[in-house]
Amino acid sequence: MQEHTFICCRCGQPHPLSERILMDEEELCGACANEETVICSRCGERIYRDDNAGDENTPLCQSCYDRHYTSCDCCGRIIHVDDAYYRSDDEDSPLCYDCYTHARRNRAIEDYYYKPEPLFRGDGSRYFGVELEIDGAGEDNDSARRVMEIANGNGLENLYCKHDGSLEDGFEMVTHPMTLEYHMKEMPWAGILREAISLGYTSHQAGTCGLHVHVNRNAFGHTEEEQDAVIARILYFFEKNWEELLKFSRRTPRQLEHWAARYGYKEQPKELLDHAKKGGHGGRYSCVNLQNADTIEFRIFRGTLKLNTLIATLQLLDRICDVALFMSDDELKAMSWTTFAAGCTQPELVRYLKERRLYVNEPVESEEEV
Repeated sequence: MQEHTFICCRCGQPHPLSERILMDEEELCGACANEETVICSRCGERIYRDDNAGDENTPLCQSCYDRHYTSCDCCGRIIHVDDAYYRSDDEDSPLCYDCYTHARRNRAIEDYYYKPEPLFRGDGSRYFGVELEIDGAGEDNDSARRVMEIANGNGLENLYCKHDGSLEDGFEMVTHPMTLEYHMKEMPWAGILREAISLGYTSHQAGTCGLHVHVNRNAFGHTEEEQDAVIARILYFFEKNWEELLKFSRRTPRQLEHWAARYGYKEQPKELLDHAKKGGHGGRYSCVNLQNADTIEFRIFRGTLKLNTLIATLQLLDRICDVALFMSDDELKAMSWTTFAAGCTQPELVRYLKERRLYVNEPVESEEEV
């Protein structure tokens, strides 16, 4: 018996009915179907090549593309949404892995979540990691490179730069952990700050910038119990001397409430630490952030591009750590701010305390903050 045939809508030739491929209401022969159509790699539906929302390697119907895929904004490659990468400064532009890694190699400002393995600089047990925000002259890779060329000019990586969404038009400079002596003698802070100013950045004057300092927890003791006792006294010192530290910080009370809230006074250091561990008031946006596993973070200070202010801030924190480490709870509770300030001997810190009228009533003229 003669096999039934059909006429292919594309080539116009008769073909056995067994070779017929239906596309909507059209009938195609196998050869024309192979030439004119593709199979969606996601759902298996046959679609015309002209309707392919993917590419030759990953053909897709429009529905599957919309639900599960996107295109690299740089090279146009089809990528699954789970495999897309985004730059922190352009979260609406997906990238494939190759384009993303190429973009990272060619930029100096890292993503906000970038966190390299810490490189400890200097010999000691107490290390300070500085996060200094600068604003007003662009989140600019060339500017970041110029700053890092100075910071890392001794052949060591001392500083890297990161995106920070709280800034309007700048970036954050982050140091690896360093001893106070390294910050003062080896880290070229004078050149770094001078370069940032020459590029048009401000920090204090921007009003958006903070100076955050991390200190390693194991500097306070070998056990968690020992560390907690010291940290409790640090928190108590901040609450007891809040007005003086507010003046030192150059922040407004409203800024601190938003970015570095106080925990609230308690009678005993341990009570204050227990309160902080239960969530306190501001979470990580607290004057002393306790939510990092290996460090505590001091967030109270306003940003600065003035060298003496930066060094004085590190010296103040070093002195506070010493007081908390070597004094008992009762000794700390009995110590006045005047006694604390009188024990400050580093010249940069003494000068800054005098500028802020915080040092035994010996004011000096202050240079303008930047």
